[in-house]
Amino acid sequence: QVQLVESGGGLAQAGDSLRLSCAASGRTFSQYAMGWFRQAPGKEREFVASISRGGDMIRYADSVKGRFAISRDNAKKTMYLQMNSLKTEDTAVYYCARGPPLGVPVVSSAYDYWGQGTQVTVSS
Repeated sequence: QVQLVESGGGLAQAGDSLRLSCAASGRTFSQYAMGWFRQAPGKEREFVASISRGGDMIRYADSVKGRFAISRDNAKKTMYLQMNSLKTEDTAVYYCARGPPLGVPVVSSAYDYWGQGTQVTVSS
């Protein structure tokens, strides 16, 4: 059984930075791609970023490209999302999820385990 626990969310002002973490249980973290998704009130869950199991392939949603950075530390079984130049439209619950062994998918259906989410609220 895989458990994913997000942390690092909170309140921020536009222009600020936050770093989210996703800690994984189990011994197979390094064998799978990982991703971040977010869901704003009244909207569908959307892709934010994904990273391959070795960290050599990364994809970003256009809305966060140049502002967010995804990374992972396989020794610590932890994934990160550095969020800079935050905007009010970044307000959402952020979820981390485990992807497949290969590739860096952008669709939520490719991910099998999900964390409980962490709230990020950005005020103007």
